[in-house]
Amino acid sequence: MSPIRVLVVDDHPLFRQGVLFTLGRNPDIAVVGEGENGRQAVEMSQFLHPDVLLLDITMPESDGLQAAAAVRRVSPDTHIVILTASEEGDDLMAAMKVGAQGYVVKGAGAGEIVTAVLAASRGEAYITPKMAGNLLREMTQKPGNDPLAELTERERQVLGLVARGLSNKEVGAELGLAEKTVKHYLTSVLQKLHVRSRVEAALLAQRHGIGQDPQNSSDPR
Repeated sequence: MSPIRVLVVDDHPLFRQGVLFTLGRNPDIAVVGEGENGRQAVEMSQFLHPDVLLLDITMPESDGLQAAAAVRRVSPDTHIVILTASEEGDDLMAAMKVGAQGYVVKGAGAGEIVTAVLAASRGEAYITPKMAGNLLREMTQKPGNDPLAELTERERQVLGLVARGLSNKEVGAELGLAEKTVKHYLTSVLQKLHVRSRVEAALLAQRHGIGQDPQNSSDPR
């Protein structure tokens, strides 16, 4: 199995070198480049197409969120993990809105950074546990006892597969649906759950046990 190709972009040299050292000790990870600003993040992603991009938010020459949005356009298969000092919920929500797969606070241990990279490479969401807990509490405090009650059986199947980290194309192959149809179902799911991204939807699904049982992907009878 090929190692996970990772690009690290952070404007603090000492911190960046520490991250590179941590990742370099894992045999399943290969660091393919490093940068210090948002512009380099976009340019290097377009050239290298890494599996995972570790990206700071506050940087010169295009901040991390602007860079993340641009990377999603030039290298759509790259999974983005935000690595930042910010514990603000608004920054977390903004990161997910632009397509970030993960969000790790810089105070996290080395093991958590590696865990986030490995999860992102599998298409899974990873958020620093404390912030994930806060987000889940916020989402489950919305009106209604069961935020998933309005979903149809097919929408629950689509959500379950998304929660397992499958792309729209993979969900379609699993359920025998066109990718365009999957996008339609997912849009409906996001609207019914009152969330803004597939990462939020996946977190909520996992909280309610959806996506953990392969039977969720079976066709309705």
